[in-house]
Amino acid sequence: MTVKVKKSDPPETKEILAEAITRIGEGFDALQKSGLNKKAIIILIQAETRLSQRDIRTVLDALPRLRGWYCR
Repeated sequence: MTVKVKKSDPPETKEILAEAITRIGEGFDALQKSGLNKKAIIILIQAETRLSQRDIRTVLDALPRLRGWYCR
């Protein structure tokens, strides 16, 4: 089976990507301040996605650092 990838949309600009990364981090901050603890957030995500708690924890731990890694 051969998979073909079509480039139909132009790539996003750096500014749009930087804004999206910033908003993702801010959204996670708001989620943490909502009153749910990290364990509850992990369990809710796992229930919806069936991903392992370890994988979810790894992603959640990285979210606050995204801006520092990819934005100047």
